[in-house]
Amino acid sequence: MRIRLDIAYDGTHFRGWAKQPGLRTVQGTLEAALARIVGSEVQFVVAGRTDAGVHASAQVAHVDLDEEQWSRVESRHGRAAHDPAGSLAGRMRGVLGAYPDVTVTRSALAPEGFDARFSAVWRRYRYRLADEVSGYDPLRRADTTTHRGRLDAEAMDAAAQTLIGLHDFAAYCKPREEATTIRTLLEYRWSRDADGVLVAELTADAFCHSMVRALVGACAAVGEGRLGVADVAVLRDALARTSEFKVLAARGLTLTEVGYPADELLASRAEQTRARRSIED
Repeated sequence: MRIRLDIAYDGTHFRGWAKQPGLRTVQGTLEAALARIVGSEVQFVVAGRTDAGVHASAQVAHVDLDEEQWSRVESRHGRAAHDPAGSLAGRMRGVLGAYPDVTVTRSALAPEGFDARFSAVWRRYRYRLADEVSGYDPLRRADTTTHRGRLDAEAMDAAAQTLIGLHDFAAYCKPREEATTIRTLLEYRWSRDADGVLVAELTADAFCHSMVRALVGACAAVGEGRLGVADVAVLRDALARTSEFKVLAARGLTLTEVGYPADELLASRAEQTRARRSIED
């Protein structure tokens, strides 16, 4: 039985999504919580593996339960659950406790052919960057990176536009063996919110390791005047890592949405993605 789980977390005190021995991770915490309910180990598949310190307001994962595990979900204190898959989110929240830094916002039976990772069409991230225009808000310190001085938002947005499209983003990715760095960047824009905070919105079919933080770092360098608007595309096309800009801190980055096709297209989308590449999203 495949279950879809919608998840949110504050990544500040996690060492990223992926389970690692001896380290606190989002995957490890959630799998331990579900294992307490179903009575044995489980393994999550996620839409995008976030790095250490990165947050998510709308992460998506799936988990496959065997017959014995599913029977534990169906039965609650000796009674049959009205909506066992839907009630699983609440049961996990109970295990995670009051005020946890990770929660399951929704759970449901996954549609036929659904794969949280390979069925996804796109992922969307938001990055918050505060300069002297907005000042420092201590209540948002966990999800906002700060920058001394004033940044040119219009120049940053203009530079972002030059990066959109299908490209090899090797210059903006931390290399991983046998992993492609070719991505389609569907959206990248900068603007200031009502408080003056610089907010970047980025959407791509998938992102490789540290890609978003490198892209925002390059545009921040444009905002400072250290790089020109056209330079970010020139650096991209050089296909080599560079010291011309800094990769910005993880704290400002949040996964905000994962897009999927209509239910009848889920299986074919997953098949197409597997055939095209095997990557860390």
